[in-house]
Amino acid sequence: MAETITLRHLGPADLKILLGVKEGLFDHAIRPDQAEAFLADPLHEIVLAFDKAEVVGMASGQVMLHPDKAPAFFIAEVGVRDAYLRQGIAKRMCVRLCDVARARGCDAIWLATEESNAPARALYQSLDARAVQGVVVYDWKDAMDA
Repeated sequence: MAETITLRHLGPADLKILLGVKEGLFDHAIRPDQAEAFLADPLHEIVLAFDKAEVVGMASGQVMLHPDKAPAFFIAEVGVRDAYLRQGIAKRMCVRLCDVARARGCDAIWLATEESNAPARALYQSLDARAVQGVVVYDWKDAMDA
């Protein structure tokens, strides 16, 4: 099945494609306003994997700018529909996303995943990424609602 998979790097003109993705691939239903803003923002990137016309995978990220550093790229999410797991699709999408980042001048590419997420960790190790030890992640999810 993997030989029928094609990848597409979306741009601002591809809103209809993104809005047409069936539920279950992303964490939540796609919000049209956010999808349009994402595609219109030149710092955001997304690659979709297709089996014919069906979207079966996605990888997204964003260019991060800072006044004293070269651009860096953060891979935000990688997902593949259950029926398409373990076929190399996520790896291909990550490679494509990294190629996009490098073409944009990013000299660092990074991401974070849960320590317990063995499939994701195996994927990133297969791409020769190094695990960085001693990093603590903080977040404010829902903290501002109190």
